[in-house]
Amino acid sequence: MTFFGSTACGSTSFSRILQKGLTDNFAEVQVSVVDCPDLTKEPFTFPIKGICGKTRIAEVGGVPYLLPLVNEKKVYDLNKIAKDIQLPGAFVLGAGAGPFQTLGFNSEFMLLVQTESEHRPPVNGSYFARVNPADGGCLLEKYSEKYHDFGCALLANLFASEGQPGKVIEVKVKRRTGKLNFVTCMRQTLEKHYGDKPVGMGGAFIIQKGKVKTHIMPAEFSSCPLNSDEDVNKWLHFYEMKAPLVCLPVFVSRDPGFDLRLEHTHCFSHHGEGGHYHYDTTPDIVEYLGYFLPAEFLYRIDQPKETHSFGRD
Repeated sequence: MTFFGSTACGSTSFSRILQKGLTDNFAEVQVSVVDCPDLTKEPFTFPIKGICGKTRIAEVGGVPYLLPLVNEKKVYDLNKIAKDIQLPGAFVLGAGAGPFQTLGFNSEFMLLVQTESEHRPPVNGSYFARVNPADGGCLLEKYSEKYHDFGCALLANLFASEGQPGKVIEVKVKRRTGKLNFVTCMRQTLEKHYGDKPVGMGGAFIIQKGKVKTHIMPAEFSSCPLNSDEDVNKWLHFYEMKAPLVCLPVFVSRDPGFDLRLEHTHCFSHHGEGGHYHYDTTPDIVEYLGYFLPAEFLYRIDQPKETHSFGRD
């Protein structure tokens, strides 16, 4: 566990920092502190109303458990993870690999889990995206429609909280003028401001207009070692997906020595598309609306002993 420190307490200062940094990359930027909207309503349809209270970021496993070859022993339970981060009953959102141990195949996972507590049973609002075996397109499904466990596998980047209403940082941007994607711009803005001091944020944003580049991993793990970004990109299936898309970002300004994936964002929709977000492909019309909070603590769970730097885009 790492304490992010006092910088994690001032949403107003974060909003000023993000306003300045995002202006370098988008034509219109408005960042403010607002009451968190009711996230149970569309388009979010989360199992809880807010993302506030005892915020944490947790990175579980890592890309080295997927590449060069998969380690199928690396499976996890979200209810146990909530206890590991000292927040049983937490609401957890983020991006990870789907629970192949249950599904029987590999997939992109969009985690939305209200974990179990003494007073309430767990609720799984997660989605998964797989490559459609019929036509190679995207097949997006809500996990709880067929499955009833709370697993994930291999790697996950998570933002956890008590799931309470409260004040959040609202970010509205339109028309990308720079080269950075929305999440990278925010992350690098924080890195530039805080330097060696790591800070992390998570939350949710909607791509309201435009299209984005995404990928979905194949259903079958690679039987041949994937040893470079080039190998990985040949293995992945890439798509252009259309708004509206609901995205679940987790990002940390810099790695304090825990072999972190600095940013990871998955998205889902109510029109059947979802996957791993890379960047928008329609900069002249794209619009983003997001709600974020800084994390108070960082947890590193099951860090790989052997590591590498590829496959983390």
